[in-house]
Amino acid sequence: MMQTASVNSSAMAARVFARTGHAFLAGWQTGQAMALRRNMSAIPDKMKAVVVNAIGPASVLKVETSWPVPQGGKPKDGEVLVRNQYAGLNFIDTYFRSGLYKRDPPFISGQEGGGVVAVTTPKAEAMGFRVGDRVVYSVFDSYAEYTAVPADKLVAVPANVSLEVATACMIQGLTAHYLVCDAHAQLLKPGDWCLIHGVGGGTGQWTAQVAKIMGYKVIGTTSKSKEAIARATGADELVTRDAAGWNVDVVQRVMEITGGQGVKCVIDGVGKSTWDISLNSLARRGVLISFGNASGPVPDFPILRLSAKSAYITRPRLMDYTVDREELLRRAGDLFRWVGEGRLKISVDKVLPLDKAVEGHEYLEAGKSTGKVLFKV
Repeated sequence: MMQTASVNSSAMAARVFARTGHAFLAGWQTGQAMALRRNMSAIPDKMKAVVVNAIGPASVLKVETSWPVPQGGKPKDGEVLVRNQYAGLNFIDTYFRSGLYKRDPPFISGQEGGGVVAVTTPKAEAMGFRVGDRVVYSVFDSYAEYTAVPADKLVAVPANVSLEVATACMIQGLTAHYLVCDAHAQLLKPGDWCLIHGVGGGTGQWTAQVAKIMGYKVIGTTSKSKEAIARATGADELVTRDAAGWNVDVVQRVMEITGGQGVKCVIDGVGKSTWDISLNSLARRGVLISFGNASGPVPDFPILRLSAKSAYITRPRLMDYTVDREELLRRAGDLFRWVGEGRLKISVDKVLPLDKAVEGHEYLEAGKSTGKVLFKV
């Protein structure tokens, strides 16, 4: 009897082990599979990055080859680690580098990137992101091989849009969208005239095209050297300037075009050199949207100047027009749809290696760009 009981006990133990052991093995395998799905491959400890160690001119940008990978390659839950393929160059990068906008060094330059998801986290996966997905974003530290990005700041790239174009969308495209669609607080109506400065440059090209898509009539300003590019945006009228200055009196020309009324909206990313032109070109109860400082910041002015036409003025920021994920996806979705339909043409001017960050900043600040400038990571 004792032998039979021992045999029966051993058999039962074997059956229990088989069940629990298989369950343990299955659980372990599932955990390993999930870990593999959340990691593209072994993530290095160090990476290449373009770092601002001191505030100053473009020459302060330094390429570091042993900069720590964000969070050791293990993003916080709700974030992903993006393996960047492109980083976008924007004027705001030069503002932080030069000290016009405050950020304490050392820091990695850039705040626009595109690439593939290298590492996910459970919350990011719950939002639909998987390793290998093509994504774009606008957060700090994009001039690098890897960037940790909150999942709610990521935008998945449609199959019919290239990663180059999608990366360009994230600052210049989204900026053009909010400037044209919302920053004027609906004071601009379809059929109204608007004045857009710098339509031969990067953001200006986007803005003029979006304005035409939305049904506005566009007067664009541009340098003579970029006239052909500016005309390709579909602007209804152009005013040009050369090295000696404007070829005509801009305000007078605006008044001629608009029958002496002026424009209902001015979108000005140039700043100091166009400020008076912008204000004087407005119609009664028109709105001036000042969003950039390409020629320097707008000088102080007495608010009484607005009273001559009961004018409005705003100095908006992209972050205030992408306040939640719904708004971000709505704007990006419009841009991707227009690109896919062929209604929005994106000009990529230059794709430079990341090592050429200094050259890129100097090129942009010299006013030479005729479209988007990207760095290949």
